[in-house]
Formats: sequence, structure tokens, C-alpha cells
Amino acid sequence: MPLTEKGYRTRLVDKEISDTLGVFGALSIEGPKFCGKTWTALNHARSVTYIADPAGGFANRQRAIIDPALVLEGDSPHLVDEWQEVPGIWDAVRFAVDRGRARGRFILTGSAVPPQRSVIHSGVGRIESLRMRSLSLFESGISTGAVSLQALFSGEDLKPSNSVATIETLIEATVRGGWPESQDLPIGGAARIPQNYVTRLVTKDLSELDGIARDPAKVNATLISLARNNSTLVANTTLQKDIDAGNQTITRETVAEYLSALKRLYVLEEIPAWSPHIRSKTMLRRAPKRLFTDPSLAVAALGLTPERLLSDLRTFGFMFESLCLRDIAVYADTFHGLLSHYLDDTGLDADAIIELRDGTWGAIEIKLGSNQVEEAAAKLVRLKRKMIRSEAAPPACLVIVTGLHGFSHRREDGVYVIPIDCLGP
Repeated sequence: MPLTEKGYRTRLVDKEISDTLGVFGALSIEGPKFCGKTWTALNHARSVTYIADPAGGFANRQRAIIDPALVLEGDSPHLVDEWQEVPGIWDAVRFAVDRGRARGRFILTGSAVPPQRSVIHSGVGRIESLRMRSLSLFESGISTGAVSLQALFSGEDLKPSNSVATIETLIEATVRGGWPESQDLPIGGAARIPQNYVTRLVTKDLSELDGIARDPAKVNATLISLARNNSTLVANTTLQKDIDAGNQTITRETVAEYLSALKRLYVLEEIPAWSPHIRSKTMLRRAPKRLFTDPSLAVAALGLTPERLLSDLRTFGFMFESLCLRDIAVYADTFHGLLSHYLDDTGLDADAIIELRDGTWGAIEIKLGSNQVEEAAAKLVRLKRKMIRSEAAPPACLVIVTGLHGFSHRREDGVYVIPIDCLGP
């Protein structure tokens, strides 16, 4: 039987894990600390080795350093938790899969990307990697999931559904974040978890990542600047100037190095620019959109409270976009949709593009209030017409994800309006 912990909250990624274990010899589940990787992995594992277990003077870690194969013993699937602490485990798993040829033998979980030089083989064909994020609103029970994102791509009829979200509900969900352990806590206690997360990043985690001492004041200033520019196309030079203005002198090279470290810890995510196959002289912007892997981290970095966000809805609008992008990414992962964004030199943009493996695509705009729906719909229709003129495939769907709109429906222009608490996979 799997080692499922009592009280385990089912995750959308569970099905993909089961499917992957039926194809590959090993699976690596990657994502930020505290997002639930270990509990989810235990839901599929029949034996486990905890590399970070302090028992016996960290005996498991010492055994793995001496001979990584020693920590691979156990019933399949065998889970090796926090494998990146001894990177040699990766190659040992790859070798064991090569020799055994059985599927679903190992599950690896990791909260950081080890240095590239410490892993000899990519694991291609043997180890599949799977990204895991924090809980979506559907997984935490805030969204009904009445409207399926995948169904919008297949042209299914939309059944109108009512939203019950209030601005207070959305703010609390953003401050709380999608950390499994915080879902049943009062909001005051729940807010302390991302606050602690940020403190640990500043004082410990970034420096422990690769043994390079990093200035806590500069790390903190970088996190604050990223939070101010959360879910935007901010350049490194802009971040540098923003940090310098806050009385911390930093070079562009240091900014780039900090960003790389945050990505390796799965704290910072980059949404790439979409590259449609079009015949047009329009220049596409290639810069990625940066955002924290969970919106609560941006809130914590800025020291914001529910009360402050309620009094500053412009700032909350950026945080809300980050919340929606996380949920859209989680839902798109369930049907192998790739998340990107669009911006061209005319200023036409889309907050999110979902592209399927067969080239089918849809565009999404994110708006907190219903007063912004008309403008967003006009933009999406303009993007559709531009793609058609450029001889690209037309979109399968155009969607506006809102915070406060009342109900989901399809407009006469074909644009879907979906409150975030109605959206699901």
C-alpha cells in the first residue's frame, strides 16, 4: 500500500504522477519547499528514504555520499526525499533504471536544482521531471471548478455558474497562499508561513543553496523589488535601479545571480514570451514575465496585510494577477498546456497564452474588477484578428479571468468571462 499520510489533500498532479510512473523508470517531482511534494510523493510510494533525516547523525545522507545505491533499497516505487542534498543519487537512479528496465521504480523529490556539474547524465528516457506548485484555489476548496479550462479549448458549451467571491475572500486567499499546512489556520497565523519563508530565504536558504555567502540586506532588497514588480516584464536593469534607490548598492551581475538562485529554489518563476508562427512585420517582445511561485511570497516580502491590500486595490491587482497565473499554470499542467504571455511592439499584449502540443492556443486576460471587462475583451478580439491576418491559426478560446464579476458566461463576441472562483482544470 502507498504510504499516504493521514489527512492528505488530493492534488491535481496525482493523476499525472500515476500516469508517469506507468511510463518511466523514475519520476522527479520538483517545486518550492512546503508546497506538499513529500506528502504527494508518499501517496504513490511504497517505501521511502529521507535524505534530510537527522537520525544517526544524518546517517542516510552519509550512506548516500559513500554509495548512493545504498539509499535506493525498498519496495517500488521507492521515494528518495530531498535527493538534491546528495546529487550523486540522480545518476545512481538513472543507472538502476537502466539495469532493471522496470517502470515506476523510483520517485525523487527536490526543493532546489543542484549545480549542473554535479549530475553526469540528464536522465533522458529514464527519469521524467514534473513541476509541482502550491495549491490552486480549486484544490483548496475556494473555487468550485464549475468551468473547466480544458473544456474551453475543446469547444464544450459553457454552463453559467455563479461566483461567491468577495474582495475580502480574494485578498485572504492571496495573503494565505497555497501552502497546504496553512489552509486550516486563521488568516493571522497563515500569513506567518510566507513571512517565515521569506525570512529563511534572506538569512539562510540562498546562501546554503551552493555554499556562496549572500548579503542578507541585498537579498531582502531584491525580493522587495521583485515583489513590487510581481508578474510584470521587469528588466534586470530596472531591478538594479530600484534596489539602488532603496540604499542598497548592487550590480547587474549580482541581480542576475540572485535571480538565478531564486529560480533554482523554485521561488521565482519565469513565464516565457509566446512565439506564434505568423507572417507579419510585427516585432515580438521576447522578455519573460517574472513572478513568485506563490502570491503570498510577494505579499510577505512587502510586509502587506489584508487591511493594507484592501485600501490599495491597485497593488492588490498585481497580486491578484499572480494568484490567477499560478492557478492557470496548475490547471494547464493537467492537460499539458504550455503557459506563456504575449507582447508585441504595438503594445498589444495578453496576460497568458495557453498552447497545446498540437498548436491549439487560447489567450487569457486577467482583471480584478468587472469594470475592466470591456477593455479586456476588445484587446482579445484585436489579438485574434491580428493572428488571422498574419495567417496564424485562430485561437480556440478567448478568456477573461476576473475577481469580482458575479457569474461566468460567454459574451456575444465569443469571449468567455470566468470568475476565478469558478475556474478549474
